[in-house]
Amino acid sequence: MTLAKRGRTVNGPYGPLRCPRLTGMSGRDLFCQPRRFGRGAALTLVFASVLVAGAATGSLPGPERKSAPGPARSTTAARHEQVAEAAAEAMADGKSPMEAAERAVSRSGDRWGAVYSEGEYEEFEEALDGRYTGVGLWARRERDGRIEVTRVRAGSPAAGAGIRAGDRLRSVDGERVDGRPVTEVVSLLRGDATDAAAGTAVRLGLERGTRAWSVTVRRAELSTDSVTAREVTGGVTVVRVDSFTKGSGAAVRTAVRQAPAANGIVLDLRGNSGGLVTEAVTAASAFLDGGLVATYDVDGDQRALHAEPGGDTARPLVALVDGGTMSAAELVTGALQDRGRAVVVGSRTFGKGSVQMPSRLPDGSVAELTVGHYRTPSGRGVDGRGITPDLDADAEAMERAETVLSGLGPQ
Repeated sequence: MTLAKRGRTVNGPYGPLRCPRLTGMSGRDLFCQPRRFGRGAALTLVFASVLVAGAATGSLPGPERKSAPGPARSTTAARHEQVAEAAAEAMADGKSPMEAAERAVSRSGDRWGAVYSEGEYEEFEEALDGRYTGVGLWARRERDGRIEVTRVRAGSPAAGAGIRAGDRLRSVDGERVDGRPVTEVVSLLRGDATDAAAGTAVRLGLERGTRAWSVTVRRAELSTDSVTAREVTGGVTVVRVDSFTKGSGAAVRTAVRQAPAANGIVLDLRGNSGGLVTEAVTAASAFLDGGLVATYDVDGDQRALHAEPGGDTARPLVALVDGGTMSAAELVTGALQDRGRAVVVGSRTFGKGSVQMPSRLPDGSVAELTVGHYRTPSGRGVDGRGITPDLDADAEAMERAETVLSGLGPQ
C-alpha cells in the first residue's frame, strides 16, 4: 500500500527522495516490470483474469514518518543503511551498486523489498499521478502464449493507428512477444530499456484474422482512467476501480452520488493492484460515515486510518474481488467487510498488506524495505493471507454480485 502522494519528499541517506509508490499493474502499457526479490529469488508475478498484477507496495508519508519514535526510526534507518553501504562499496569497486543492493535485499528475506532504477521510480510516480508514457493499449496473454489486445484507449496512438481489441500483437520493434509475460511486453511498448520518452517511435507487428501487418506509432503522454461507472439491468450501477491513482477516491465518491438513488452498487475491485492509500481511504469513505478503515504499524508504532464522514451508508453494496485484488484494494475490501457495509463476492484476494519505506542509493536508484503491516478494522492481518469473500464466485462473479444485490434492501 502507498501512504504518500506524488511530490512529497523524504530524506534518504543520499538526499531527498519522492515518496509515492505503486508497482504491480494491469496489462496495459503503463508500467515496466518491477524488480522483486524475496527469499533469494525473484517473486513470480501473479496473473489474474485478463489483467497481470504485480506486487503493489507502499511508502510512508513524510509527516507520519517524522512522528515515529526514535527506536523505530533507528531500526528502519539501520536496515536502509546496510543496503546503502553494500551499494556504495560496489560503486567504489567499480561494480554495479544496484546489483549489490538487490543482493542485500534478497539476503534480508524481505519478501516485498525491492530495488528500482531512477527511471523506473520516476515512471511509478508519474503513473500514480494519473499519467504515463505509452501507446494506449491493454493486452493479455492467452493460454497458447499469444498476446491479444484487449482494449485500446480512445484518442491514443494505438487508436490512431487503427489497432482494435482482439488484434494479436506479434512483435515490438522486431522482438517477438509470443510466450512472454505481459509485463515484459509492456516494458517493450514503453521502451523502458532505452528510457524512451513521449514522441519516440515504436514499430508494432500485428495480426487480425488472416491479415498480418506492421505499423509505426509514436509514444505519447497519456492519462489514466482508473474509475469507470456504468448502469446495468436490474437497477445496478457498477463502479470499477482499476487502481488507486491520484483523484480516484474522489471519482468513486462522485460515481456513487451520481448513481440513481434506487440503484445498488457493485464496487468492482478485481485486478486492482493497489495504489495510493490516501485515495483508497477516500474511496471507502464513499460508503462509510467516518470511523476506522485500517490500522498499520511502523516498526511496532501503531497508526490508524479513518474514513471521512458523510458517505452513503444505506445503499446496497457488493464488493467484487479476485486473486488480483491487492494492497490498497484489499484495505478497502477489508474495511467494508469488517464494518458490515458490503457483501464481498469473488475469490480470495492476493494478500499484500505490508508497508515499505524508500531511500535513495548512491547511483540514484531506490531501495524499498518493508517496515510494517496493516490490519482491517477487526484486527485481521492481510499480508500472506488475503481476504476471504463472503460468497465464492469465479466465472459468474458479476452475475452472482447482481443476484446478491437484488436480495439486499436499504441497510
